[in-house]
Amino acid sequence: MSSFLGAQDNVSERAARLHRQAIVVDLHIDTPQRMLDEDFDLGPRDAKGHVDLPRMKEGGLDAAFFSIYVDMDRYAGEAATKRALRLIDSVYAQVERHPDQLMMAVTAADIRSAHSQGKIALLMGMEGGTPIADDLGLLRDFYRLGVRYMTLTHGRNNNWVDSSTDMPRHNGLTEFGKDVVRELNRLGMLVDISHVSDKAFSDALEVSQAPLIASHSSARALANVPRNMTDDMIRALAAKGGVVHVNYHAPFLDKSYADARARLRDDPQFQARSEAIRERFRNDDRTAQDFEAQQRLVDEFSARLPKVSAERIIEHMDHMVKLVGVDHVGLGSDFDGATMPDGMNDASYLPRITQALLDRGYSETDIPKILGGNTLRVMEEAERVAERLRGR
Repeated sequence: MSSFLGAQDNVSERAARLHRQAIVVDLHIDTPQRMLDEDFDLGPRDAKGHVDLPRMKEGGLDAAFFSIYVDMDRYAGEAATKRALRLIDSVYAQVERHPDQLMMAVTAADIRSAHSQGKIALLMGMEGGTPIADDLGLLRDFYRLGVRYMTLTHGRNNNWVDSSTDMPRHNGLTEFGKDVVRELNRLGMLVDISHVSDKAFSDALEVSQAPLIASHSSARALANVPRNMTDDMIRALAAKGGVVHVNYHAPFLDKSYADARARLRDDPQFQARSEAIRERFRNDDRTAQDFEAQQRLVDEFSARLPKVSAERIIEHMDHMVKLVGVDHVGLGSDFDGATMPDGMNDASYLPRITQALLDRGYSETDIPKILGGNTLRVMEEAERVAERLRGR
């Protein structure tokens, strides 16, 4: 029987123990947008969304990379930089509000220290390079503020790298884009290739002296969408010591869901209602009613789409492990920024991954690597490369 069926307590004592002992790291969580735009507090249990402190604890989540995501359609230049700074401030504010439960972290050692203290480590990854405004000095500033990976772009091309979901403009990375990768190496920031085009991936892999990560990408062999990685890409990333953190977003797990969603988005009635909500969201005076209207549309939208089981998460992980080994797979949920499959309703459901891996015969040595050990290793390797490049 699937580990993802039944109640939340449908996890064996063995799985619960193993999950507690592991350091569980999620590379991509989008909650900072809620924290900034809705004045959302992580402390109390919340009726919506995927992440809050009670559910993080129930899910055994020990370290979370909060995404500093700036919408490229709404912000550019100085406005994008300011938006990123405000999102970073919102992350620090949560730690200041809950110092007994949270700790800011920037290294693998910090994550281990937080774990030993019984606290959850908060880290930051910048989703898309727009906020650096084509300026390596700003990239260094974001590093100083604690950002420890950068997704080179998002859903559209920026001035120096092509996106996987846009028409190619740069044939991968420009020369400045290659300089960005070199500077990320020198700083010790992880180079994240989620969202980039296949050619940009190849360019980044060639330039980087440190292992690359995909912070939230799944396998194209199982769901043929551009945001996912081909088997050849997964092999190449693993050969350089990198880690693919599997995304839980339903359209990236199952192509039939992605196709059905695309058809629904072409519906004129849905388009009209969606555009009305987007128009409100272009303003910075959005109200609680605006967010509720958005949620109602999402709920109606989701009810018309096929069901995707959380078992698909494990299938993508298993595919990658069989392809490149257990040392190159991790967790990249996309909580609070994606549509979760049935059975991975929020962060409290994470122990089910451990149970499902046990059910598939994974060992108690290998499962902690997927849960977070591989991420800690790749962080430490990036730190060592930075020390070498700085001549230390």
